[in-house]
Amino acid sequence: MTTLRQFLLKKEYHRIKLDYTKTNHFEIKALLNGVEGNFIVDTGASNSCVGFDAVEKFNLFTQESDVKAAGAGATDMHTQLSKKNSLQLGKWSRKNISLILFDLTHVNTALTAHDATPVDGIIGADVLKKGKAVIDYEKKCLYLK
Repeated sequence: MTTLRQFLLKKEYHRIKLDYTKTNHFEIKALLNGVEGNFIVDTGASNSCVGFDAVEKFNLFTQESDVKAAGAGATDMHTQLSKKNSLQLGKWSRKNISLILFDLTHVNTALTAHDATPVDGIIGADVLKKGKAVIDYEKKCLYLK
């Protein structure tokens, strides 16, 4: 019998290890514009996001946005947009990734209150869809094609 891992690797998916946190989130190390960061994998987030405080860290070029963000208990948050970014998760990579920037303070405050590590951003459904993502919850890994 073929395992999920064998099946997906045969279909040319890349396997990426996920870290399961104290807050019941999956986190992943990513290279954004060549700089390593820590991100939550969130299938419920429509877009991938980075905090305003990480703009310089990841060399992001931003533009104003009229869109207001909501999530994780906060609503009507000011956003900016950053286009044409490169993203690498394990051996999977894509160029021309757009990101939403907003204040992640409320997210990181909640994480640190539970002794979890703050994050630089969120990998959302936009990136997961581009990579035809499969998450193996039991084995704690993400597969992207």
